[in-house]
Amino acid sequence: MGKSVRCISVDGTVTVMSVDATDIVNRAQEIHETSAVCTAALGRLLSAASLMGCALKGEDDSVTLRLNGGGPIGSVIAVSDSQGNVRGYCTEPVVEIPLNEKGKLDVAGAVGKDGFLTVIKDLGLKEPYVGRTPIVSGEIAEDITAYFSISQQTPSVCALGVLVNPDLTVRAAGGFIIQLLPSAGEDTIELVEKSIEHIEPVSTMIDRGMMPEEICRRALSAFELDVLDSSEPQYQCYCSRERVEAALLSTGRQELEDMAKDEKTEVCCQFCDRKYVFTPAEIRKLAKNAK
Repeated sequence: MGKSVRCISVDGTVTVMSVDATDIVNRAQEIHETSAVCTAALGRLLSAASLMGCALKGEDDSVTLRLNGGGPIGSVIAVSDSQGNVRGYCTEPVVEIPLNEKGKLDVAGAVGKDGFLTVIKDLGLKEPYVGRTPIVSGEIAEDITAYFSISQQTPSVCALGVLVNPDLTVRAAGGFIIQLLPSAGEDTIELVEKSIEHIEPVSTMIDRGMMPEEICRRALSAFELDVLDSSEPQYQCYCSRERVEAALLSTGRQELEDMAKDEKTEVCCQFCDRKYVFTPAEIRKLAKNAK
């Protein structure tokens, strides 16, 4: 189970939220059996989605992040509810590429830079909100920062990190997002820059045992903070047999009748790898109700 907290400065000029997503990313790695660089990429996006989910106002709201930069990992997708519970996957869970020039996992090389970050917010309206911005670096944190700046017109700082052990388990994962509020002036910007000038990587802070609230206070050390709320997000998939049946119905009667000719129909959830098996008789029954 993860840990997440949101804080606001006492003067009401800036917010910061942080998440320890180590357990979440470990669970994702177990489910998808990702290689190290894929774990790092997926873990960063899951952390970002969890933070953005916690900022949603409606209980049934959700946010989906889709990153596709043309790299060998394909698309990386993360979905969060309003409590920060997340699920996700990458098209290619196993990618092996050399370390980058800094000797670290080459997330940008796996993701690629020729593509877009798409953010879809389902706020219970007739149509979801969709924001789409070009990928800046493929390192993900910079791409999230660019999204907030371009699509939301919200000056932000995003830091994300994942430390992967040699056995592919996750040692530390999480992130923080700082955002200026409309009341912020130039002095606020200067204080934020001063606070983060020499800050450690967020994965290092988590690895040292710092809690999300401590990370928030470290990230905005020049400010006095009040805690807005906290939660314990986890990796959570909402798939069910009923939802799979609804998806099968959407394929149409002819497609279902063709499926019924097979010995069995197996549907695998992309988020949790749970398998749902349908007999020919069950498929034929669905076909009778399909259009």
